[in-house]
Amino acid sequence: MVGILHRATECHGSVHYHHRGHLLSASSSASSGGHTFRRLVQLYVGLVLYGTSDALLVQAGLGLEPWGVLHQGLSELSGISIGVVSIIIGALVLLLWIPMRQRPGLGTVSNVFLVGLAMDATIALVPAPDAYAVRIPMLVAGVVLNGVATGLYIAAKYGPGPRDGLMTGLHRRTGRSIRLMRTAIEVTVCAVGFLLGGTIGVGTVVYALAIGPLAQVFLRVFAVPAPAAGSTVVAGASPRRAILRR
Repeated sequence: MVGILHRATECHGSVHYHHRGHLLSASSSASSGGHTFRRLVQLYVGLVLYGTSDALLVQAGLGLEPWGVLHQGLSELSGISIGVVSIIIGALVLLLWIPMRQRPGLGTVSNVFLVGLAMDATIALVPAPDAYAVRIPMLVAGVVLNGVATGLYIAAKYGPGPRDGLMTGLHRRTGRSIRLMRTAIEVTVCAVGFLLGGTIGVGTVVYALAIGPLAQVFLRVFAVPAPAAGSTVVAGASPRRAILRR
């Protein structure tokens, strides 16, 4: 009789443990799903806002960030929209990842297309103002929105943009500092873009001074909490240092 009760107790305990394990597994799966959903939302909202912010800088007409200067110069030269130029340059830069053995992520590939499309859509919807009373606030809004967008899509941890990956790839291949690689790349593209007709101005300086601190703030604001224990979600290492160091 004691043996029967003992086996019954063991059996009951096993069922209880299995049931509790099932609940934990279901809870972890739900947590993993919510974590992934948030990261995807942040990624795509961030990329759309990034393209929107670039378009505001273009329409303000007071100076663009370095890659924007190149995109605008090539757009002026070719007659192709600046958003499409951005897509083409992003794709070409991504090809340079191959010899550097860089691996693109979902965010990398999405960046190539989504930012350019958002730029063209915003430019079509938002006219370029003449009055400085409108252009200056538009410039400020573009820089701040760019910081928000940067925080959103980097914190999602789905891979750096193609231009950021070029910088980190050159850093790995040459052994030179990320600061030096970023400066060299941005000075080069800015100079070439200016020679082609891109706009350099006070906006270029404001962007260079403000984007680092703004992105740092919004990276903290939009940081995605780690998934619950037992989750199978694995987030890649954040490229924040590579992107924000100047």
